[in-house]
Amino acid sequence: MTPSAPGSRIAGKLGLKDRIFAGPRSRRLLATVEAGLEQVDAALASELRVTDALADSASRYLYEAGGKRVRPMLAILTAQLGEGTTPAVIEGAAALEMTHLGSLYHDDVMDDADKRRGVPSAHAVWGNNVAILTGDLLFSRASQIMARRGEQAIQLQADTFERLVLGQMHETLGPGEGADPVAFYLQVLSDKTGSLIAAAAQAGVIFSNGPVELERPMVVFGEKAGVAFQLLDDVIDLSSDPDETGKVPGTDLRAGVPTMPYLLLGQRTDEASIALRTTIDDGVARIADGADPSILDAPLAQLREHEATQATLDLANAWSREAIDALAPVPDGPVKEALTRFAQAVADRSS
Repeated sequence: MTPSAPGSRIAGKLGLKDRIFAGPRSRRLLATVEAGLEQVDAALASELRVTDALADSASRYLYEAGGKRVRPMLAILTAQLGEGTTPAVIEGAAALEMTHLGSLYHDDVMDDADKRRGVPSAHAVWGNNVAILTGDLLFSRASQIMARRGEQAIQLQADTFERLVLGQMHETLGPGEGADPVAFYLQVLSDKTGSLIAAAAQAGVIFSNGPVELERPMVVFGEKAGVAFQLLDDVIDLSSDPDETGKVPGTDLRAGVPTMPYLLLGQRTDEASIALRTTIDDGVARIADGADPSILDAPLAQLREHEATQATLDLANAWSREAIDALAPVPDGPVKEALTRFAQAVADRSS
């Protein structure tokens, strides 16, 4: 089992080929990004090799299952604002993708997810202990790669990893008494998703010796786009196609993980919304006690059509627009055009 070609991933998963790399200049940029992704995949295949047979198989498992490679793509794209796709850019992109992969092993254990990327999750194959240790192994490998790039790279990796951990911790514990659950959730998304996408966008500038003054705009852009990306995932979670995503609709909510449509539903005071929220809560509790998860099929279908889900789409679009606004200091050209279309395509994934 091997990952699909980077170019087809770009076109198929986010529609980048048609939406983001439009026009002659952007088509040339697409070729550059595809070539860089081929190099990142080669680096990942090499760096993921482990002499121990079990560790080798487990560490390559989710990589070989495919994935969108959004983070490496952004790093290669923003690198074109500097000296282009340097060896340092390839290593940095590989390290950040490896960090992302490691977080997936841990997330699936904590969420008790049965599938990831259309295949059984690692903990379903090898058990929780091996899955957690595999995630740790990937984090350590990513740190080794960054250590080769110097102090700034080490700091970038450490800061990003800290936010990933804090985001997961806060998601696990939930908001404290009196906290706004929506604001709390947005911060979790910023830490768990936005921080790593921001690091990738910044890494492209850093490792290509790009203009220092563009680092901060790339951080803001990446974090805003990352939150928009995750908000759309919350909507897609309610209507996902198991054949395409490997997840049944409402996987997160069935597991008791709140998502933005559910949180916004909780802000509604009309009787129908209150009743739907109560039905979902009761269903989640019953599933935790061993009931068939299908008991939530009808309530989640109602939530999919509820105004709270449309409000989530509107919120994702707002974060996408803020990401685009952050690009103001970036020089006009194909890179800025592609980044703008990337943020727009994130919000378009539900259309």
